[in-house]
Amino acid sequence: MRPNANTSPRIQKILDEVNMKGNVLKVSLVALGLSAFLVVNAQHAAAQGPAGAGAAEAAKSSSISSHSLNPIKWVKKDKKAADANGSRADIEKKLTPKLQAQGLLPASSNATEACSAFTALNECLAALHASHNLGLNFICMSAAMTGVHTNADVSACKVADGEKALPLNKAIRAMNSEADAKGATKNAEQQAKDDLNNLGS
Repeated sequence: MRPNANTSPRIQKILDEVNMKGNVLKVSLVALGLSAFLVVNAQHAAAQGPAGAGAAEAAKSSSISSHSLNPIKWVKKDKKAADANGSRADIEKKLTPKLQAQGLLPASSNATEACSAFTALNECLAALHASHNLGLNFICMSAAMTGVHTNADVSACKVADGEKALPLNKAIRAMNSEADAKGATKNAEQQAKDDLNNLGS
């Protein structure tokens, strides 16, 4: 309320206090709203993951191609196919003769043994296909991708140092610098998906 010439000093003092309390209330409400906004956005940003040096590269690679080299994205999609066909052991049992027929596994081996170091079966299948397609040693590929050294001899493997697990495209590049690692990865991932999707046939 605006003071006028007829307002007594006492009334004017009361009006000033009410005005001051109104401003404090407005400021408090704005601060409360701002803090709620910041909390919600902080939770949203945390759910998106870190924004470090890797985030820029991830954004760059996602803008280049609509196909993701991140196997987590297609693992989730293939989960339905895997669930429809049974447990991992059942799937590996069904895959073994098909992989042997394609020349990906020797007759003396099976998918369970070959894929034991891999946490995701589709990663193992993609590694099998990539190493077969490019003529690379699967034992070295497995050691490079998982960082796990089985009882197999990896002394001839130049990338199987076990320090850090590499994604398929980087393992291919490390094992054969002249190969089209991106194209070979995409092809091998598609072949792995097809293997899982065609289990029933």
